[in-house]
Amino acid sequence: MSADPRIAILGPDPADRDYHSRWRDVFEGEARILARAGLAVESRAWVDDLAGFDLILPLLTWGYCRAAPQWQTKVAAWAAAGLPVLNPPSVLSWNVDKSYLGRLAERGAPVVPTLYVDRVTDQALAEAAAAFGTDALIAKPRISASAWQTIRWSPGTPLDGGPEGEAMIQPFMPAILDEGELSLVYLAGAYSHAIRKRPSPGDFRVQPEHRGVITPYEPAGDERAAAEAIIAAVDEDLLYARIDMIRDAQGIVRLMELELVEPDLYLEHDPGGGAAFAQAVRVAAAARGLHSPPARSD
Repeated sequence: MSADPRIAILGPDPADRDYHSRWRDVFEGEARILARAGLAVESRAWVDDLAGFDLILPLLTWGYCRAAPQWQTKVAAWAAAGLPVLNPPSVLSWNVDKSYLGRLAERGAPVVPTLYVDRVTDQALAEAAAAFGTDALIAKPRISASAWQTIRWSPGTPLDGGPEGEAMIQPFMPAILDEGELSLVYLAGAYSHAIRKRPSPGDFRVQPEHRGVITPYEPAGDERAAAEAIIAAVDEDLLYARIDMIRDAQGIVRLMELELVEPDLYLEHDPGGGAAFAQAVRVAAAARGLHSPPARSD
């Protein structure tokens, strides 16, 4: 009989500030779901030696954006060593730089209008405002997560706390304040569940780290259709994806970000209790020639 597969979920670098964030709680939730399916999982930092694992899931590599060169070096090393990392290293490389939004738009994905700049300056923001026809903008680094160095700008707003290097500028979507941001989760290419994320009063950031309010959500037909078009624009097979979308002023569903590296999948809001997540991991292990133990019925 084959030994049980060794599965790792990667967490933050202990040297990064996100190591002291809520990632442990998310890991424990994912581990419990896999345990109910008869799969054991270990936690490792993404900077660790990962030899010996049968399946490696970089689901919680929070903070990698503050060590982007080291991240790319690690991902390249995983690929060269043939480590069983999912999503695959090719995805983990391109998805960290939000310039991918432009490439998805070229393939027909409904993306929020975006301009890319070497640095965020008042002049760059003024030019973006003219191009978008609005002086309410969002600026963020091209490599960023959890609203790191993300600012909301209008004329006269200081740039304090904003991007320090290569950045992207988008029109601010007023729907974020009432309708919120919609996140649809796909596992092994199939729709699983969705949530709505709204900011706390006086804020525009929807992440739990910024006291965003998270609730379950049942997506409308056009939201599902937009998500399917976005997934179809990606060449690689994906074990997991979170598609963050919003409606623009005309009511059109637009992609804000396609999260394929380290998204919180919000499995606590999955009506299926995470069964689709466990099944996707089980099938991924089996596809690598592993023989995982039978699923438990409890």
